[in-house]
Amino acid sequence: MPQLRRTPAPEPEPAAPTGRPAYQKYDVAARKSGIDGFGAFAAEPIPAHRKIGEIRGESISVAEARRRAAGKARIMIVEISEKKAIDASRSSDAMRFTNHGCAPNARLQIRDGRVEFYALRPIAVGEEITVNYGETHHEGTLKCRCSAPNCVGWL
Repeated sequence: MPQLRRTPAPEPEPAAPTGRPAYQKYDVAARKSGIDGFGAFAAEPIPAHRKIGEIRGESISVAEARRRAAGKARIMIVEISEKKAIDASRSSDAMRFTNHGCAPNARLQIRDGRVEFYALRPIAVGEEITVNYGETHHEGTLKCRCSAPNCVGWL
């Protein structure tokens, strides 16, 4: 009878000296947002054009992502390819609370299957981090509450 080999569990991401995971480059805190629900707020100054961090979560199919998102106003799912998505709803990463803004101070980038956030300009301590979501499952039916002077009004 063949022997089964147990594969050891992957090592956790090494923590930075600050205690945060190494993939989180700057401290970010989740707290109540004036835009919607909770938001991601800078807990330290973030220089322009620097990686802020990432969100991690469950890797699922796009079909499953769309099924989970159907009829929900708040989701924490990012499609990373035509076939794969990341559901960060159970993640401990504060960046998962990043709200949409029509005049964002950060951008979201998909790179090598990772959902990364980069500062577009310097972000001050206490400032809410926002990104332009672009296309969403709301298809223009959800009112935008970002309050930016150039707000398009809908997501």
